Amino acid sequence: MTGIIVCKETYGTHSLKKDYLKSIDGAIHVVDRSEKLTSISQFFRSVFLPQGYPESVSDDYLQYQLWDTIQAFASSITGTLATEAVLKGVGIGDEMATPLAATITWILKDGTGMLGRILFAWCQGTSLDCDAKRWRLFADILNDCAICLEILAPLSKSYFRLIVCIAGLGKSIVGVAGGATRAALTQHQARRNNMADVSAKDGSQETLVNLAALICGLLLMPVVSGNHGLVWSLFIFFTALHLFANYSAVTAVRMETLNQARLHILVQHYLTSGGEMLAVNRANSQEPVIWQTRRKMKIHLGATLHKIIKRSEDLVTLQDLYRYSGYLLNFKLKSGDIFIVLKQSSSVVDHLKSCIQAEIINMAVECSSKKVQDQVLLNNSQFMTMVKAVNAENSSMLLQESVQLTSKLFPQFFSHLQQTGWVTSHVLLGADEWRSEWDEMGIEDKKMD
Repeated sequence: MTGIIVCKETYGTHSLKKDYLKSIDGAIHVVDRSEKLTSISQFFRSVFLPQGYPESVSDDYLQYQLWDTIQAFASSITGTLATEAVLKGVGIGDEMATPLAATITWILKDGTGMLGRILFAWCQGTSLDCDAKRWRLFADILNDCAICLEILAPLSKSYFRLIVCIAGLGKSIVGVAGGATRAALTQHQARRNNMADVSAKDGSQETLVNLAALICGLLLMPVVSGNHGLVWSLFIFFTALHLFANYSAVTAVRMETLNQARLHILVQHYLTSGGEMLAVNRANSQEPVIWQTRRKMKIHLGATLHKIIKRSEDLVTLQDLYRYSGYLLNFKLKSGDIFIVLKQSSSVVDHLKSCIQAEIINMAVECSSKKVQDQVLLNNSQFMTMVKAVNAENSSMLLQESVQLTSKLFPQFFSHLQQTGWVTSHVLLGADEWRSEWDEMGIEDKKMD
């Protein structure tokens, strides 16, 4: 068809293309310039991928989802093996078993799980946001342990209910940790305020995988039923695959928000490299996803004031030291604790700065127990003074030097964070909810004036 092209149209970055031609008589004709089979691929994209993919999601989306798909398939297969074992244990196929006994077992199993879900959410709710990757992996490891217990349960008739209840407790924790961290990761992946769409498409992908696993399970069960050697062989194989896929999935995630683990890595590298800020990808690749970050000093962000002062003189000293800051920081070398008291009006910058100071103190404490060989640190006179203060157990000098060094480094550190793509508008440092207003002269007197 000939004519003048008056408009060219594309659908996102996909290969769907249309030209609008104006003919001699003035009519507009639409010509589809899309590649062959595009309509089929576009159908699967629209069903299983968020609208606007790949621009609408994070760069790590595809790699994470591929590994997540593999782990979901493996988990569904082992779950099928566990279901058969539990059903046998409650008496399915056993003429001597009663429906009442099976019902009581199931009620106890579900009830234990419900209580566990409430307790775990109460104890660990906040940290699920801060350490989403680590808790995601923890949830899947615990899920494999629970499935293992369910497969073992029928082998012990005397303790069957107890084992099933423990497994149910484990799976309930998996539900809380897995669901909460999935939400945190979805929030990271959604780049166009499209969290609902990303979550919905993730659900569609998981449903398709579970359907495929269900079909495989239907084919496998007649073969493996009653064959304990084959059941355990399949369980070990798919559990190994499940754990490997989960580890690969969480290590593929590149989060730009700062948590305690990533900040620890950044500060240590910044000090030892002479001011180089690690990029998002490099810092995430070093983040521990199995164990917590190991420090000599434990950081308590959002502590109560009584943790750091005993007398009014202590408050006066700290007020003078942190006159222009939205926090007070002090520590106890013997117990290995750093306490950060936040002001009522403290900002994200105050939270970040206080934790950087805490990391510097922690690094000085760690260096005090070994010979410093890093030339950059040796040339940093303020830091080496801090190390000497730790060895001399001079807490006052250590605190003063840490304040001065932090004030000197922080403006450039914060600027480098922004330049390398780190999010500084909000942080995930796990602050507790205590907030304070302080004045040694008396707050109530000032209000009355």
